[in-house]
Amino acid sequence: MSAREELIKKYAADLKEKCGVTPNMDLLTKVTIGCGPSIYNGDASTVAASQPSELETVKKNFLIKKLGLANTPALDEGLHAVLEKYGHANKHKYRAVVYYLLTLHFKKESVYNK
Repeated sequence: MSAREELIKKYAADLKEKCGVTPNMDLLTKVTIGCGPSIYNGDASTVAASQPSELETVKKNFLIKKLGLANTPALDEGLHAVLEKYGHANKHKYRAVVYYLLTLHFKKESVYNK
């Protein structure tokens, strides 16, 4: 099993155990691939949910650029809803898991079906 496959397995377990979500493995794989090499970097592979600058980066680079959403208050609301679902007690919020949940929250799965 490749390193990426191992990480996807770990992300799927996080979704099930911490978020109560049974992941669509095809979509999770595509979202993970979309994260690029950041998934292999300890710091970049997680989202620092308590840092406003990090949340702004997720909003700009993922929600607006990748998913094509307009910059409205709904983006902040969706981001906070997803982080709440992941759980504030979870110190390590994997970027691929957060992006997967955001993709579902905003019903933008079609972005990954191209």
